[in-house]
Amino acid sequence: QVQLVESGGGLVQAGGSLRLSCAFSGRTFSIYAMGWFRQVPGKEREFVSAIDWSGGNTYYTDSVKGRFTISRDNAKNTVALQMNSLKPEDTAVYYCAATRRYYYRAITEYDFWGQGTQVTVSS
Repeated sequence: QVQLVESGGGLVQAGGSLRLSCAFSGRTFSIYAMGWFRQVPGKEREFVSAIDWSGGNTYYTDSVKGRFTISRDNAKNTVALQMNSLKPEDTAVYYCAATRRYYYRAITEYDFWGQGTQVTVSS
């Protein structure tokens, strides 16, 4: 069974930065595309970013383009989300997920999920 463990969440002021990390274990990391999603109470989980098996292709939702950067280190079995210029509307629980499929923006395509890490951006 794949296990994903997020870390790096916390409280930050608007305009600040956080770096989220996700540790992958249980299977061969390099065959999985990895995604980050976020969710606030009462709303559906939404796509934030994804990266393919090799790290050569990345994807972002429009609201985070230019501010967030996804990366992976296949030697360390980790994926990261660098979040800069944070806004209060970025406040959410952020989840790391893994998929062996290709439609990276859809939550239904992901096989495994972490427990989430809280990101709170204050005004």
